[in-house]
Amino acid sequence: MKALGIAATGMLAQQTNVDVIANNIANANTTGFKSGRAAFQDLIYQSQMQEGALTSTQGTSRPVGLNVGLGVQGAGVVRLNTQGGLAQTENQFDLAVNGRGFFVVNRPDGTQAYTRSGAFQLNAEGQLVTLDGFEVDPGLNIPENTRSVVISPQGVVSAFVDNANEPTEIGQLSLATFLNEAGMKPLGNNLLEQTTASGEATIVTPGDPGVGVIRQGYLENSNVNIIAQITDLISAQRAYEMNSRSIETADQMLQTANQIKS
Repeated sequence: MKALGIAATGMLAQQTNVDVIANNIANANTTGFKSGRAAFQDLIYQSQMQEGALTSTQGTSRPVGLNVGLGVQGAGVVRLNTQGGLAQTENQFDLAVNGRGFFVVNRPDGTQAYTRSGAFQLNAEGQLVTLDGFEVDPGLNIPENTRSVVISPQGVVSAFVDNANEPTEIGQLSLATFLNEAGMKPLGNNLLEQTTASGEATIVTPGDPGVGVIRQGYLENSNVNIIAQITDLISAQRAYEMNSRSIETADQMLQTANQIKS
């Protein structure tokens, strides 16, 4: 009886499903977080009767086959890159991308990562950095005695220095886009990494066709829909219970068969 193994794969699949949902709920308030959805696929089938097999010498054939599946397996976690809501803050270095695109971050090992979290600050050298101290690329150095910084929707960074009435342009922020954003690898700390599945990063200017714009003084909220996640959690729990019930039923049937033999 294959039901024991089949139901066990179903329980493992629902465990993975619950793990993904729990991670979504845990990050409901994480800036720039994108929710994930567990994807599954059925396992191979054992064919006991072939479709189209001849059933008589007169040429009649079987319209359907007898194929028994062996369960389910995880196929991946699909990241849903929909736009999160923008929340206004009081920090001039808080930035949000409204539309497509990722901020580029230089990591200490010389590699680059990408993020939707624009919760930036200045370090001791006046550089714009993430909350982990990683430099935002391209590097920006805010002059001393800067009264305020203005960042346009197109990423142009200007500073009001000393008593100047006119701002001084000090840099240009850029964004990165990918052909397959869902193929990026999550690293934690609100960072993503390009992979062969995502394709190479394309560096673009905010506001270009098909590219988002930058909103200064805003942060992008998580796109997690709590109500939908709770609904999915209940559904996963029920599916897990049904797979468990299948194991119990198969076990009872085996016990009955053993009793008949004895």
